[in-house]
Amino acid sequence: MSAETRSESPVFVALTAEGAALARRLQHDLPGAALHGLARRVAEADTLFDDTGEHLRALFAAGRPIVGLCAAGVLVRALAPALGDKRAEPAVVALAEDGSAAVPLLGGHRGANALARRLAALTGGSAALTTAGDLRFGVALDAPPPGWRLANPEDHKAFAAALLAGAAVRLDGDLPWIAASDLPLADDAPLVLRAGVVPRTGAPGALIYHPQVLALGLGCERGTAPEEAIALAERCLTENDLAPGALAAVVSLDLKSDEPAIHAAAAHFGVPARFFPAATLEAEAPRLANPSEAVFREVGCHGVAEGAALAAAGPEAALVVPKTKSARATCAVAQAPAPLEPAALGRARGSLAVVGLGPGDPMWRAPEAETALRQASDLVGYRLYLDLLGPLAAGKACHAYALGDEEARVRAALELAAQGRDVALVCSGDPGIYAMAALVFELIERAEEPAWARPAITVVPGISALQAAAARAGAPLGHDFCAISLSDLLTPWPVIERRLRAAAEGDFVVALYNPVSRRRRDQLAAAARILGGRRPAATPVVLARNLGRDGESVEIVRLDALTPDLVDMLTVVLVGASETRIVPRGDGGRWVYTPRGYAAKAKPARGSEDAA
Repeated sequence: MSAETRSESPVFVALTAEGAALARRLQHDLPGAALHGLARRVAEADTLFDDTGEHLRALFAAGRPIVGLCAAGVLVRALAPALGDKRAEPAVVALAEDGSAAVPLLGGHRGANALARRLAALTGGSAALTTAGDLRFGVALDAPPPGWRLANPEDHKAFAAALLAGAAVRLDGDLPWIAASDLPLADDAPLVLRAGVVPRTGAPGALIYHPQVLALGLGCERGTAPEEAIALAERCLTENDLAPGALAAVVSLDLKSDEPAIHAAAAHFGVPARFFPAATLEAEAPRLANPSEAVFREVGCHGVAEGAALAAAGPEAALVVPKTKSARATCAVAQAPAPLEPAALGRARGSLAVVGLGPGDPMWRAPEAETALRQASDLVGYRLYLDLLGPLAAGKACHAYALGDEEARVRAALELAAQGRDVALVCSGDPGIYAMAALVFELIERAEEPAWARPAITVVPGISALQAAAARAGAPLGHDFCAISLSDLLTPWPVIERRLRAAAEGDFVVALYNPVSRRRRDQLAAAARILGGRRPAATPVVLARNLGRDGESVEIVRLDALTPDLVDMLTVVLVGASETRIVPRGDGGRWVYTPRGYAAKAKPARGSEDAA
C-alpha cells in the first residue's frame, strides 16, 4: 500500500444471526466494513471464526477497529490480556444487537467516539460516551483535528486532570479549533495551549500543538542511502528552528516515487510521501531560490526540492529553507498559511496488489487478501471475480472486464496504480498459478510505460485450484507433482505434448488445468493416452468441479475411463502417479492419496540393531 494515511474501516464481529443481520445493514453506510461471524451461530459472513476470544485478540493485535455486536463484557474479557499502549490501540465499540446503544470501550480518541456516534445515528440509538473532556468541554485535547499534532501527549493526563479540577486555560498562538469548545479561557490561566512551527518543550501544564503547514521537498540521486536523506532533512529542520511535528508531507518529483530514500524520510517523520510531475514543478520556477539548468536538462524542471516544496505548500507559501545539499541529496522547506491536506497534494506512489481469492469460498480467502481488498481504492478483474467479493467491493471503484480480456485488465490495473491509486487486481485461485501475476511483470518488462514500474507491487497468494481439489479428495499431492495447462491458446500443442510425456516419464502426479473448452475436445483424451502409457489403467483420477461454490462436485474415476464428456472448463483434473492409492471411507466414499515412502522408512533395515 502507499504511505498515504487511511482511516481503517471497522470489522463487525457478530456472535448471533440477529447481530449479523444488523451488521449487514450497516455495511451499506460504512464502505469497506467487514462482517466476521461466529461459525456455529452465523450462517453467512465475510469471514467465519470458531473461537471468539482468539479472533477478537487477533483483530486487535492487527490494529483493526472492532464493532462487537454483543455484550460489552464479552469484549472486555476477551481483550483484557491484549491491552497495552492506549495510544497505539485501535477503536473498540460495543453495539447492542437492536442498535439501541453504541458504547466506545477503547480508543475513544482514536476513532471509537466518532464511530459510536456514527453507528448511533444510523441505528437511531444512543452513543454512550464516557470520556470526560468530550462530555464537559466538547473537545479532546489529546486528539486534535486533522492538520494538527500534539507534540507532548505524555503530558496530557496531568493537564486534563488540572482542567477537570477547575483550572482555566490560556492560548499562546493561533488555535482556531479551540474556539468552538467550552474550555474555560483566561489571560492569566495557569494552563497553556501553545501553537506554532517552532519546537517547544512541553510540561504537565502546557500542551504544544504544531499546525502541519510545512512541506519538505526532497531530491536525491538514484540509490541514495535512506540514512543520508533522513540526516539531511533533520539538519534542515533543526538549523532553521522548525518542528518535525509541523510537517505535512515529504514531497518530490514523480520520477522518484519508487525511491526508497524518499519513503524512508516520510516514514521517519510519520507523514505521507507525495509526488508531482516535472511540469508542475517547472511552473514554480519563478519562485525558486536556486534554479538549476543542469537539473532542468536531467528531469525537465529547474528544481526538485524547492519546486516540490512550493508546489505542495501552494501559491501563498513561502520558501523558509532554500535548497540545502548533502553528498547525494537536496532538501528544501516551504510553509503554507494554513494546515495542508496531504491527500490533496500531488499523488501518492500508488500500489498494486495482485490478489488471489482462492477457489471461491470466503473461508478459503487468506487474511492478507482480505486486507489488500479492504485497503484498495480500485478493484480490477473479471466480472465474476468482482461479484464474489460482495460487501468488500462496497465504496470502491470497480473496473470489470470480460473473460479473455486479461491483458486489458492488467494494463488498466498498472495504469491506475501509476496514477497514485491503491489497486487490487483480483484473480481466482493463486495469482501466480495460471493467473495475472506473471502478466503484470511481463508488461513491466516490456517497458511500454516506464511509470508502470514505480508503484509498490505485491502478490497476495491464494489457495490454488489444485490445492483445493487435492484437499477435497484426500492427499493426492502427497508426493512429487506438476501442473500442466491443456489450453493451446498461448502455448503450442507440441510443447504441451512434450511436457505431458516428461511428466509421464517422471511419474509425477499431474494437475491438468483448462482440460476442455467448447472448441477443444481432443487434448484431454490425448493427455490421458500419454499418461496412461506410463501408469496403470486403474490409476485414480480426481475430477473436482466448481470448488468452493454452489454446485461443487468431486468425482474419482479410473485413468482408462477419463473422457472429455466428464469435465468442463470449471473442472480441475488430478491424475495420480503409479503409486497413488484409494482408501475406502466408512460413509461409502473414497479417499485418494499418494504415499511418500514413510512405510519403507519405518521398516528396520536388514542386519540393523533393531532387526537383530
